[in-house]
Amino acid sequence: MTIEVRVAGKHNEADGICSYELVRVDGAALPGFEAGAHVDVHLPNNLIRQYSLCNAPGETHRYQIGVLRDADSRGGSEAMHDRIDVGSTLTISEPKNHFPLVDAKRTLLLAGGIGVTPILAMAETLAARGAAFEMHYCARSPEKAAFKERLGESHLRDLVHFHYDSGDAAQKLDMAALLAKPEPDTHLYVCGPQGFISYVLDTAKAQGWPQAQLHVEYFSAAAVDTTGDQSFDVKLASSGQVVTVPPGQTVIKVLLDAGVEVPYSCEEGVCGTCLTRVLEGVPDHRDMYLTEEEQAANDQFTPCCSRSKSKVLVLDL
Repeated sequence: MTIEVRVAGKHNEADGICSYELVRVDGAALPGFEAGAHVDVHLPNNLIRQYSLCNAPGETHRYQIGVLRDADSRGGSEAMHDRIDVGSTLTISEPKNHFPLVDAKRTLLLAGGIGVTPILAMAETLAARGAAFEMHYCARSPEKAAFKERLGESHLRDLVHFHYDSGDAAQKLDMAALLAKPEPDTHLYVCGPQGFISYVLDTAKAQGWPQAQLHVEYFSAAAVDTTGDQSFDVKLASSGQVVTVPPGQTVIKVLLDAGVEVPYSCEEGVCGTCLTRVLEGVPDHRDMYLTEEEQAANDQFTPCCSRSKSKVLVLDL
């Protein structure tokens, strides 16, 4: 189900980051959501992008999203910044949540740059519950840190710590020290650029944090070396049709060209929209959506970016 919304507000939250307040065109209430949720936004240039909801969960009169103007944009952030303004109408999906909070005695929230958007909603939720949590927000400089006023409000002020690359060494985050003593009833949530996420997760794992206590939301996929890619065949279980996927093309594109419709969105293996069941063969997983355990099962994959290690993949299509 999609929803028609109007941009009721657009604000500069930091250098290169704008927030957008979305309300229903028909004036009705929006579907409820929980912290960590995102919506698919259909843009004027036929792109679909996912943006986390960063307003306080429980609000149904509006949604708020934050968008960074990405220097390496594939068209999404440029469209939001340059073509979407107050009064613009957009089509969005209902909220989806692949990054939910779980009940825990203590929660550690780590945000890097624009990764603050889902983390902000989590902080609001935990503060409203009176739950024990701590938030660390890392940015290049104070000018690039969004939502500072909101994070400085009384119910969050003592629980949120800012760290800037441009600042003195004393205020920088000592990740190894922060994660030095993993406890079985503490859960960690991290969102931000790929490098920041990798640093947090690598540090946590080196300190003995169990995978089950680590929760992550990726905004984009890591670069993959495609120089050794080979052709492989995809067989559709329902019809027996076989299509060949050459190097340089995705399974999604080849299927679409063959008239086979598969829902997709991010095209980077981040959102999970195109997740497809694998009946035979071994996928070459290149997504950031499935867990390591789910990838190891080899019974599903993301055809928008993943390929095949076997000559043939039989898909449940």
